[in-house]
Amino acid sequence: MPHTAPYGSWKSPITSDLIVSAVVGLGQIALDGDEVYWVEQRPTEGGRNVVVQRSPDGRIRDRTPAPFNARTRVHEYGGGAWVVHRGSLYFSNFADQRVYRQQADAAPEPITPDENLRYADGEIDPHRNRLVCVREDHRQADREAVNAIVALALDSGDSRVLVSGSDFYSSPRLSPDGSRLAWLSWNHPNMPWDGTELWLAEVRSDGSLDNARRVAGGGAESIFQPAWSPDGVLYFVSDRTDWWNVYRVQDGQVEPNVEPKIEPMCDRPAEFGLPQWAFGMSTYAFASAERMICTYTENGTWHLASLDTRTKRLDELPTPYTAISGIRVASGRVVFSAGSPTEAACIAELDLASGQLRVLRRSSDIAIDTGYVSRPQALEFPTEHGRTAHALFYPPCNQDYAAPADERPPLVVKSHGGPTAAAGSTLSLGIQYWTSRGIAVLDVNYGGSTGYGRTYRQRLNGQWGIVDVDDCVNGARYLVEQGRVDGQRLAITGGSAGGYTTLSALTFRDLFRAGASHYGICDLEVLARDTHKFESRYLDSLVGPYPEQQAVYRQRSPIHFTDRLSCPLILFQGLEDKVVPPNQAELMAEALRKKGLPVAHVPFAGEQHGFRRAENIKRALDGELYFYSRIFGFGLAEPVEPVTIENMG
Repeated sequence: MPHTAPYGSWKSPITSDLIVSAVVGLGQIALDGDEVYWVEQRPTEGGRNVVVQRSPDGRIRDRTPAPFNARTRVHEYGGGAWVVHRGSLYFSNFADQRVYRQQADAAPEPITPDENLRYADGEIDPHRNRLVCVREDHRQADREAVNAIVALALDSGDSRVLVSGSDFYSSPRLSPDGSRLAWLSWNHPNMPWDGTELWLAEVRSDGSLDNARRVAGGGAESIFQPAWSPDGVLYFVSDRTDWWNVYRVQDGQVEPNVEPKIEPMCDRPAEFGLPQWAFGMSTYAFASAERMICTYTENGTWHLASLDTRTKRLDELPTPYTAISGIRVASGRVVFSAGSPTEAACIAELDLASGQLRVLRRSSDIAIDTGYVSRPQALEFPTEHGRTAHALFYPPCNQDYAAPADERPPLVVKSHGGPTAAAGSTLSLGIQYWTSRGIAVLDVNYGGSTGYGRTYRQRLNGQWGIVDVDDCVNGARYLVEQGRVDGQRLAITGGSAGGYTTLSALTFRDLFRAGASHYGICDLEVLARDTHKFESRYLDSLVGPYPEQQAVYRQRSPIHFTDRLSCPLILFQGLEDKVVPPNQAELMAEALRKKGLPVAHVPFAGEQHGFRRAENIKRALDGELYFYSRIFGFGLAEPVEPVTIENMG
């Protein structure tokens, strides 16, 4: 029989020590012959990114020796930090941002100079023995970084600029015969999910480009992942019909001064693309010229499918997963990142002939009894202006406990970052940490989230701090009205942009009784004036041009309205954060101190935007739980390291 105990006080096997000690982040996948590669982010090694190699016989070994860290800082969010070709690994090292070559079991050797340059999203040009990639030039500190597509000679590291002039570039991709290069570019104030351009050029015999022309895209069309089929046809993903669908250049050619003919491959209300926060994303790849393996999302669930490029027929490939990304295909198999509500993230491989599926690597080897796992329930709920918003609801779940019949659980509302991102359904031990203790979680895909089409994504344009807050408030209110949670014990939490939504909800609304901001934004003007190039004009679309709309920035900034705050707040902040300056958390904490509200401020030395070190991830989890236990008045089954809460009385 389950023990009867108040919500929040249940003893859980999902501890913070368990989470940080046994979980690795799984990232970029690559196939090189019969070898499979991926990257692991390891909290127990200070968040170091390690390229891992799996041989056909199943042996797994690290390719990146300590202390090397395969992570690039292009756009600050990075991605696409390495590439492998015929056993040779080329990667950007985080400490110095130089590109290193590592052959077989030899030590890595730098091939780029020790200058303030960053590299990402590379592809080997075997015809000319070079690496074609994106370069971000920070050598002139008094001006904005300069982005370009460059070629690096693999023997000498000599660089050559191939494309320049736009503010941003990504996805340089060579045709199979090396005669053509496709790439994406965009300019301020657009973000890549607002408007990008797909370009194509011929590659001369000397490696330079000729006859560059725009194929698709513009200020109101987002292009994602250009890729070449084995027979040299250029494909890409576009949201020109509201949804990110797959297209190709008809006949595979683009002639100078001739409007290219673009052919839709699968017209449906589903997303085959993603917001390009990082480099190296992939939602499709080719098994042959006639068969594309792709992934798409409908109603928050991702599917794996096979698309016949001749008939355009789309056939689903059954898997147990609801989250799928990072598609790579070779030798009759597809390798991808995946997860489900009951299975943590993993690297999976599907044999296309037999349909046999196997897991190559799990982000965690922890076997959690399903009796402690809360399964998400997809919610659609009414929000402002007669619209509908989306969320995933996780009720409390612990097979060992039941709550008193007349009690409703506390609720933690999660506001995801981005804000152009989405809450996924993959098993998150971070969420189960709460639900297994008797605390419900609502993970909100507010207006502006991806996965529901361009129109839903653009709900946030000019409305950041309003639409997202309304949707989080209305989601919580919806659950209260249904009698599923305690309306007097509502908290909201979020990181980065989600931290801004959290602070705005606590400042400009009166529904929540507590909140937790993880490296969140409290002063939009500071963010507009002091952030990195990639996001320096992001707020033009979310809020308005700055400084022209300075009054709006002030109206939406919680720091100017702390007199409206009336509930406790805990703030977690990395002290080396280049995306959200640490002084924003300090300003908010000081404002709450002066007002006499309970406040906790937990800074982390050595952390940037997001926490990567095991001890800090643990501290943030346990600290937030401790904070809620004090504010909401429930006991903890086991002691955790307390945080100092000022003005607690």
